[in-house]
Amino acid sequence: MSTPTVNDLAELREHLTRPDGTTVLALPGDPGYAVATPWNVAKTVTPQAVVLAETAEDISRTVAFATDQGLRVAVQCTGHGATGLTAQDVEKADVLLVHTGRMNDVQIDPQTLTARLGAGVIWQQVIEAAAPYGLAPIVGSAPGVGAVGFLTGGGIGPLSRTYGLASDLVRAFELVTGNGELRRVTATENPELFWGLRGGKATLGIVTAVELELLPLSGFYGGAIYLDAGDAEVTGRVLHAWRAWSLNLPEHANTSIAIFQLPPLPAVPPPLAGRMTVGIRYTSTAPEPEAAELFAPMRALGTPLIDAVGPMPFSAIGAVHADPVDPMPVAEEATLLSELPTEAVDEILRVAGPGSGSVQLVAEIRRLGGVLAKEPEHADAFSHREAGYSFFAAGVLAPEIAAIVKPQAQAMTAALARWSTGGFMPNFSSDLTAAERVSSYDESTRKRLADLADSYDPAGTFRVGQVVRH
Repeated sequence: MSTPTVNDLAELREHLTRPDGTTVLALPGDPGYAVATPWNVAKTVTPQAVVLAETAEDISRTVAFATDQGLRVAVQCTGHGATGLTAQDVEKADVLLVHTGRMNDVQIDPQTLTARLGAGVIWQQVIEAAAPYGLAPIVGSAPGVGAVGFLTGGGIGPLSRTYGLASDLVRAFELVTGNGELRRVTATENPELFWGLRGGKATLGIVTAVELELLPLSGFYGGAIYLDAGDAEVTGRVLHAWRAWSLNLPEHANTSIAIFQLPPLPAVPPPLAGRMTVGIRYTSTAPEPEAAELFAPMRALGTPLIDAVGPMPFSAIGAVHADPVDPMPVAEEATLLSELPTEAVDEILRVAGPGSGSVQLVAEIRRLGGVLAKEPEHADAFSHREAGYSFFAAGVLAPEIAAIVKPQAQAMTAALARWSTGGFMPNFSSDLTAAERVSSYDESTRKRLADLADSYDPAGTFRVGQVVRH
């Protein structure tokens, strides 16, 4: 493949120019090019050009042009989960980036309990649009992420044990494939693409819109409590108690536990700033008395620094995990665990607890299972429903610790290797190499995805980013 020339890009600009003379193509230095900067600013994303797509036709024309010229196309919305993409990298110098942020229309149909989302919609928009009807989407822990990228990775969130993957509720996609053709994709129309888009990330093309089911859900019982983790014995007691409590939770309950080291910044609540703490997250869709009684053993573990567990409107779902919203440079590591025996908790305490020397912002264990572990109505490309727990570590690449953040997080996942399934969730694999990323899928799923990619994108236009190819 060849690097696009000025003449090539001038021709593309002509394809993407409106009758009023405006264009959606941005070259380096042009207004709009900076939207390529991802949420994780440690990732360098500097393509040859950015297409600020406003319509499905913009994307279709871009892909058709790129395929004809032997170029490649990547896609991005908020930049959460972005992989590196630089024009200085010879292997990636021919890449155009389609940015979907302007395609942010949300339509709610309260009669059919469905939503139609443009490719650039973030979950918070859907939450706010659905709330007046007493409806809600199944979202992740951070409502500021793009809906489409989350759904194509399956979508694990604070209610996954209760309702399964977010992608289980998708009814239809609109998709631009490798020749620039726009297709409607459902369980009965292009069903092989419907299988692959739910879990296959960007392998099969660029999603321009999605239709999904909403739930009649206006609120939940949950939130988080935070305990001081300065004492190793106390922290060990808390983690082991949480492990035992989490083993047999009913499907209406979801939980994770995390060891935090939050910096003393204005956005951080003072009781948590500059110290090691343990946060226990919880959601339940059961009636309040039942949900509160189930969580009571966790409240009994000690006097919380903060207790924010109680009845909540669905619009507050982001408060359960309280993920950071501002862009920052981070390094992440994740692994899936088949089980969480007491020995695994001891290992987590050894590498991430008090006295470990950990510099990680967060080291989290999340309980999986429940409805998530069940096969969905329509088969999909998500491969790891059988995992019992997940482990995730993330650290800020501040100059004074940048050199040790990633190796230390890798040492944490290595310490859990005995219980690891060897797999990863697609939405937690952006820090993996291309060779490692294939472990997001079992062998048969990986081969089927790659075969579909060869069929619908024989020119390799989408052979960049979070994709599966032969």
